[in-house]
Amino acid sequence: MPEATRGYLLVVDDDAHIRELCRLYLTHEGFQVDEAADGEEALSLVARHAYDLVVLDLMLPKVDGFDVLSRIRQQDGWLPVVMLTAMGDEEDRILGLDMGADDYIIKPFSPKEFVARVKAVLRRVVHGPEGSAKEGRIHHPGLLIDMDQRVVQAGQDHLQLTPREFDLLSFLASHPKQIFSRDHLLDRVWGLDFEGDSRTVDVHVTRLRQKLLASSSPYEYLDTVWGQGYRFQPRPRSS
Repeated sequence: MPEATRGYLLVVDDDAHIRELCRLYLTHEGFQVDEAADGEEALSLVARHAYDLVVLDLMLPKVDGFDVLSRIRQQDGWLPVVMLTAMGDEEDRILGLDMGADDYIIKPFSPKEFVARVKAVLRRVVHGPEGSAKEGRIHHPGLLIDMDQRVVQAGQDHLQLTPREFDLLSFLASHPKQIFSRDHLLDRVWGLDFEGDSRTVDVHVTRLRQKLLASSSPYEYLDTVWGQGYRFQPRPRSS
C-alpha cells in the first residue's frame, strides 16, 4: 500500500468530473486515492490493493455498483463502502445499506461534506493503538480483532488462537508497517521477565501465519524482514 497520511481509498464513478473532484479534496486531506471508471475496473483494483475505504457509485457500466458491493462483501466483510446515489434513489440507498454499505452520499454533494462523511466512516473503523484503546477493536482489510472479547475474525472465519498468539497479533496489528525485532517482541508481548529462547517468536509467528492463511480472508498480513524481524502489513494474497 502506498504511504498515506490518513489512508488508502478507491473512488469509483463513471463521471470523470466527480472522480477528479473527490480525488482533489481527499488528497488535500492527506489520503492516497485510486480511481476506477467502471465496476470491472473497481473489482480488479480491490483484488490487487488493500484499501481502507471504497467510495462507490451505484450506477456503473460493465458491472453495476450493487454487484461490486456484493462481491466486496463476499471477500471482505469489513472494508468500508460509502455509496454515491442520485437525489431520488431512496430504494437504492436502502438496498445498498441492506447489502452492507456503511453510509451514502447523495449527488450533487458538497465536497467538504463528502470528506467529512468519509472521515466519519473511517473513525468507526478502528486502526492502531488509539482506536483500540477507545473502541476495543482493531480493524484492517479482511481482519477484525476484538480486544475486549479477545476474538479474531479473518474473512468469514473466527480464528482459534492461543492467548500468546492473540497478544502477538494484536500488538503487531496495532503498529502496522513497523518492523519489530525478536527481542522487542519478547519484551512487549512476552514481558521483560521472560527467560526463554528468542526463537519462540519465530515459532509463534509461523503458527499465526498458518492460521491466517488457512482463513477465508483474501489478504496476507505478516512479513518476515530478513535480518530485522517481523512486520504487519496487509496485502492481497498472491495468486
